[in-house]
Amino acid sequence: MAQPHHFIRMKQCKLLYGRVPKAANSSIKAALCRLLSERPPKGTKTTSDKFWQHETNNETELITLRKARKYRRSHFSFSFVRNPFDRLIAAYNNKVIEIEEPPLPMQHMGIHHDMSFESFLDVLIDTPIHRYDVHVLPQSHLLCLGRQVIPKFIGRVEQIDEHWSILRDILLRQGIDVMESLPQKNVRRSEKSGLQKYFHNDALIDKVLRLYGDDVNLFYNDTSIDNLINNSPLPHITPLQSRSLKLSSWLRTYVFDS
Repeated sequence: MAQPHHFIRMKQCKLLYGRVPKAANSSIKAALCRLLSERPPKGTKTTSDKFWQHETNNETELITLRKARKYRRSHFSFSFVRNPFDRLIAAYNNKVIEIEEPPLPMQHMGIHHDMSFESFLDVLIDTPIHRYDVHVLPQSHLLCLGRQVIPKFIGRVEQIDEHWSILRDILLRQGIDVMESLPQKNVRRSEKSGLQKYFHNDALIDKVLRLYGDDVNLFYNDTSIDNLINNSPLPHITPLQSRSLKLSSWLRTYVFDS
């Protein structure tokens, strides 16, 4: 299967954004629209792949992880990640419960409207990763090639105000003036403590860790599984930053599953 084109390259700004669905992706894309020479007409669906690939007057393109790695020396690259338990529930609620028909890639996986959460998990476990819908792909698969983390900067959605401010300062020093604060886009579930009802036994938690253990170990290894499930406030942490493709300090103690 061809690798998904899941990085946005902004050619004039020399900026790469690694898109992670269900991790403030719509809000970040709305902010990046402000960097275009021409604002999109009102009503344009700026969240669509078609827009970023074909409707920005050739100012942007969608590229693969491998191509993003090639541009890494000449471009600044960033992304944001989300508590894997929280991101999974957001995808389940939005794509399985709220809408009548899940996206076609999910349907091809065997996912259908209103299926139980445990059945949803079982489908994920039984499906080869190359057949995953992007909304349920592990964040490590979206942002990493082997043991290489492609973005130079990775913030966390749970600390997005602070981490966006740090990112903004970095970009300003490079002459890129992004919005001071992110617009609120596609914010659905307001009950931030509402994960426990989904993860009410160890078997369910173990299934999630089989799927998203890399995401926990890579991006949330400073807190406990219980805290992630409780959506407890996270410890203060600076965004993950790495200027080189060698393993940065926050990866040296962790070995990827092959």
